[in-house]
Amino acid sequence: MTEKFTFPGDFLWGTASAAHQVEGGNVNSDAWLLEHVAGSPYVEPAGDACDHYHRYPQDIALIAALGFNCYRFSIEWARIEPEEGEFSRAALEHYRRMLAACHDNGLTPIVTYHHFTSPRWFAAKGGWEVLENADYFVRYCERATAHLGDLIGAACTLNEPNVGLLIQQMGYMQPDSVLANAPYRAAAAKAAGSAMFSAFPQCLQAPARDTLLKAHPLAVAAIKAGRGSFPVGLTLALSDHQAVDGGEATRDRMRQAIDDVFLDVTGQDDFVGVQTYTRTRFGAQGILPPEPGVELTQMGYEFWPEALEATMRYTASYSGKPVLVTENGIGTEDDTQRIAYIARALQGVRRCLQDGIHVRGYCYWSIFDNFEWTMGYRPKFGLIAVDRETQKRTLKPSAAWLGAIARANALESVS
Repeated sequence: MTEKFTFPGDFLWGTASAAHQVEGGNVNSDAWLLEHVAGSPYVEPAGDACDHYHRYPQDIALIAALGFNCYRFSIEWARIEPEEGEFSRAALEHYRRMLAACHDNGLTPIVTYHHFTSPRWFAAKGGWEVLENADYFVRYCERATAHLGDLIGAACTLNEPNVGLLIQQMGYMQPDSVLANAPYRAAAAKAAGSAMFSAFPQCLQAPARDTLLKAHPLAVAAIKAGRGSFPVGLTLALSDHQAVDGGEATRDRMRQAIDDVFLDVTGQDDFVGVQTYTRTRFGAQGILPPEPGVELTQMGYEFWPEALEATMRYTASYSGKPVLVTENGIGTEDDTQRIAYIARALQGVRRCLQDGIHVRGYCYWSIFDNFEWTMGYRPKFGLIAVDRETQKRTLKPSAAWLGAIARANALESVS
């Protein structure tokens, strides 16, 4: 039996991107350097990506035409402050035009100030592994807000500052792995003319935790003291942590170290951005692999759309804050699988709302098939395919399907 569920009138329906993954030509960033050094863990460089830096007017109009009412994207620190203390008015004006385009198309712009990439000079100073470097990020937030704040609809300071810890927990960042390989980091430091080069994802592991925990509340204060008035929060990489066969203690310990420690610094925030893709199961001896034969995504994650409901409930309960789904999606070549994943995830959003949890909106990751970091362009998360040679955009069925739900602000509830 089904019946129609209508979402709150101010519910945000959108999709998301990140500057380095879609803009192209982010030459002053730490990631660009890492993509080109000897022994790089990246299977290919970002290059022109989706050329969103130049094609944003058409792209933003397309997002609106699909039926969405918000667009989450990031501004690029490496463009805005390409050299220490030198701020680019041209870059700031570019992002101001992007924000204006969102408003012209009826989209609320949700701006992420830092989505993994940093300027090369920041990484050469030790990046997030140096506690005092938090001050550079706060200064950047102040300058960006002064120029852009009157047009921002909502803001996220940091994208997934806990993701390095989560990756390590899930076994993707062992000491002998390519990602943790010291030689390519040494090559990057040499290329940058420094003794140390700390960049994503290594910089988001344990040594950087204290810096990130310091930076976030300071950035929130700086942004709120600046131009404009809009809600501010951060986003977290949240797996649905499940305990089986006596794994409760291990699960709780991991959740405290990876999630709770960051939720604890959201006291002045207006929301928490929830970013969920799958679940992690814990047994008495630690993490359990997916059971044999279960459906997997291109990322190797278990297909588990119900994870989103669990992380929304946990986040709302623990933090006492409204939640905004700033990322949820699936890497797959099969668009019917994508639709099935989103459909089940949205039922979880519905159940949370019906239970009185304040969910501000849902942003699907991602608008385009884009650059997925060390995995390059192979994983396909997008609602829109992008031809790597011509940059032609091709809508997938999931784009129209989700856009129709957004336009109706309703879906059929499934018990």
